[in-house]
Amino acid sequence: MKILQLNVWTGRINGALLDFLRNNVFDVICIQEAVWSNGKQKELENLFATVDQIKEASGLEHESRSSNWGIKIFSDNNIVEQGNVILSKSEIIEKQNELVYSKYGVVKNAQDFYEHAYTLQVAKLECGITIVNHHGYWKPTPMGDETTVEVMKKVANVVRRISGPVVMCGDLNIVHEAPAMRELDFLRDLTHEYYIDNTLSGLKFNGKVACDHILVNDAVRVKRFRVLDDIVSDHKALVAEVVI
Repeated sequence: MKILQLNVWTGRINGALLDFLRNNVFDVICIQEAVWSNGKQKELENLFATVDQIKEASGLEHESRSSNWGIKIFSDNNIVEQGNVILSKSEIIEKQNELVYSKYGVVKNAQDFYEHAYTLQVAKLECGITIVNHHGYWKPTPMGDETTVEVMKKVANVVRRISGPVVMCGDLNIVHEAPAMRELDFLRDLTHEYYIDNTLSGLKFNGKVACDHILVNDAVRVKRFRVLDDIVSDHKALVAEVVI
């Protein structure tokens, strides 16, 4: 099973992102900062690669979406959502979205943006594996702070209760050395195990920060793990090939 982890940066590098997905085959895709709308779809697609376009390009049939915030950008009657999405070749037989920080709202100012909801997605697949997807609480430092630790405790409490094989993906907004990552020490952090020192593409932030992660429990065997250099976002794509 080949699993892709990618913060898509609202799909703003739309052509390169969609071509990347058309030219590669994945069984599961976990994305963050994805956008979609129930109206004004064509207008949105002129600006970003939407979830519907990403789904079509990937060829993956099954999906789970979890919005973290919304914004009115075309009219007062249309809300564009941004959040996390799991796409899967295997049918999703159980879905769970856990709120781990703040609450959903429609963004009106900068303060609303930084205090938006953070959710944890859990999707149990028919093939027997459970996929967890999370966009971590953001602070200006990749070491996080006390709130980062508290939010990750909530994440860890959910993940610990999952039985069977588990793969957790996400732009967690912190590096492996951050105190909040100790809450996930019951999982193997492949970003750390494979000595990855940077998961940013350089389009937005300078410097090396390994804030994107794929983690697995002991029921998952890892065949291969890579960080790709394709420029499709301000983050790099992580790919894990696993066996359950």
